[in-house]
Amino acid sequence: MKARIPARYANLLFGGMLSMLMVTIISGTVVAITNGVNERMPELWLRGFLTAWPIAFPSVVILAPRVRRLVNALIAPN
Repeated sequence: MKARIPARYANLLFGGMLSMLMVTIISGTVVAITNGVNERMPELWLRGFLTAWPIAFPSVVILAPRVRRLVNALIAPN
């Protein structure tokens, strides 16, 4: 049987995964735009990721439930 993460960690797992994906995409995009795609890109991308992710992760964990409530308040029920 596969080991599974307890459900009580779902919000943290969601926040971690979403923030990692978003920071990877955005930091790579910003590095490519500001410095071009060159031999230093991996180093600069990693530096950008390591700078941004500690901010993005708690932001997503804190803001995602509030955004979900706001979306639910704005949409029409089925």
